[in-house]
Amino acid sequence: MAATADTRTRILNACHTLLVSDTGASTRMSDIAKAAGLSRQAVYLHFKTRAELLIALTRHIDEVEDVAGRLAPSRAATSGLERLGAYIEAWGGYIPIIYPVARALMAMAPSDEAADLAWSDRMTAMRQGCDAAIHALAADGDLRPELDAQTAADLLWALLSVRNWEALIQSCGWSQTQYLHHMKALTRNYLCSKETAS
Repeated sequence: MAATADTRTRILNACHTLLVSDTGASTRMSDIAKAAGLSRQAVYLHFKTRAELLIALTRHIDEVEDVAGRLAPSRAATSGLERLGAYIEAWGGYIPIIYPVARALMAMAPSDEAADLAWSDRMTAMRQGCDAAIHALAADGDLRPELDAQTAADLLWALLSVRNWEALIQSCGWSQTQYLHHMKALTRNYLCSKETAS
């Protein structure tokens, strides 16, 4: 069992290295097998498809980087407002870590079904966090009255996109501290009721 786990990790690490080294240009199963020092058949024993491997990679990074621990303050929050702020802190702080893989998957996605599936899987998980924060706000009666939960979650999900982080940090030259501060202020002022936001 340990040998199987070690082989799986070798494959994931090789995939990770190839994906971030050249924006995904060499992430064929044969290339990954070669980088891992394995046969292509050995890779397919662990991952039936390339999409399965790419999805497993994003989840492996989550595990290594302790995403559950990062999200713990948000999940333990005692109010919707606290949960919203803690979620932005957790996800916003995680983007710089996942960004090299995210950039590659986003670049590949338009013409690469496997990459598109892997990135969609990651964004679905992120969307669940947005939904949970918004529903906590709504349960407290602190969601802006003219917004329904679906619309508010859509807005939060879009605001916290990797593309927006990329534009603000890389194109506009913001610091990570600026990014987190303004995302928290923006979401609080727009998504929360006036009484809560003030």
